[in-house]
Amino acid sequence: MAEQDLCPTCIQKHDCQKVYRELGSSRGPSVAVKVSLAFLLPLVVFIVTLAVFQKIFAEEAEPVKTAFGLAMALVSTLACILVVRAISRRPGRDR
Repeated sequence: MAEQDLCPTCIQKHDCQKVYRELGSSRGPSVAVKVSLAFLLPLVVFIVTLAVFQKIFAEEAEPVKTAFGLAMALVSTLACILVVRAISRRPGRDR
């Protein structure tokens, strides 16, 4: 990498290496569950809800079925996001 070529001539190379070494060895809580809830859950809820409402409105005309299905999927996804936010912001809970 181009940045590594600059390290031998840099005045702050020891400080920089120390910072990266400390960051690499730091331990913290896993964020995998939070990332999944934040990004994957709303997407899954949207897709599943859209599919369910397409089946429910199967007898309707195509534009009506699409409009209702999309509207219901958006509403349910918004509700899912609000519920996840409310759960994650409960008082007395460690962050």
